[in-house]
Amino acid sequence: MNLPDFASGYWPLVLTVSFFTVITLRYFLVAGIFYLIFYSWFRKKYEAKKINKKSYKPGQFKKEIKYSLISSIIFAMAGVATVILWQKGDTKVYTKIDLFGWWYLPVSLLIYMLLQETYYYWIHRWMHIPVVYKIVHKIHHDSHIASPFTAFSFHPLEALLQAVFLPVLLIFIPIHYFIIIILLVLMTFSSVINHLDIEIYPKKSFNSWGKWVIGATHHAQHHKYFKYNFGLYFTFWDRIEKTEAVKTPNNKG
Repeated sequence: MNLPDFASGYWPLVLTVSFFTVITLRYFLVAGIFYLIFYSWFRKKYEAKKINKKSYKPGQFKKEIKYSLISSIIFAMAGVATVILWQKGDTKVYTKIDLFGWWYLPVSLLIYMLLQETYYYWIHRWMHIPVVYKIVHKIHHDSHIASPFTAFSFHPLEALLQAVFLPVLLIFIPIHYFIIIILLVLMTFSSVINHLDIEIYPKKSFNSWGKWVIGATHHAQHHKYFKYNFGLYFTFWDRIEKTEAVKTPNNKG
């Protein structure tokens, strides 16, 4: 099958619109479902489990959605750049599983997540330098109490910092295209769960695997105290750098 040259003519625009549509639908679908479950359909059941008892600021959701749409445009442009790089043979993305074997699929996912964790932790620390924070990161923290819609609510510069990582990594480390899709879906679910302001992980897990995985309680403390809990998926960098606040549903810092 001969594909068109995605770098020429109207194809970059077509791809941008297509990626934007998919990313936006993914955002609204995941954030919307979590909002409906925890804040509408079963609100009474989960109201007592809400981490912050204060109400959301008027207009917060509208602002979050606006910036999330802007972020989605930037993410879409990164997707277009990735496709063009792939078509030119400049990435390590592959389509035949036999090339590296089945065992490499979960290994590559873990490698990408660990490298993304490392990248995000350190740029997140950097974004909290006061002069940088005011320009790049304040928009995200304007949501003092996070919501599912906070997940993609970034200043365009912050969205760009997040968007460039994956295309660059694809140049160097082999990954199956299906694992890329899984990674993107995991990123969305993780971000929505972390900003849910309701802890969905079992209390017992905080004595085992839960202490290594970031959830709503962990990230809510970051939005509250600013100087703790900078991780994305995992807590190991916070533990190594001693930037982790206490993280259990019973002790919220």
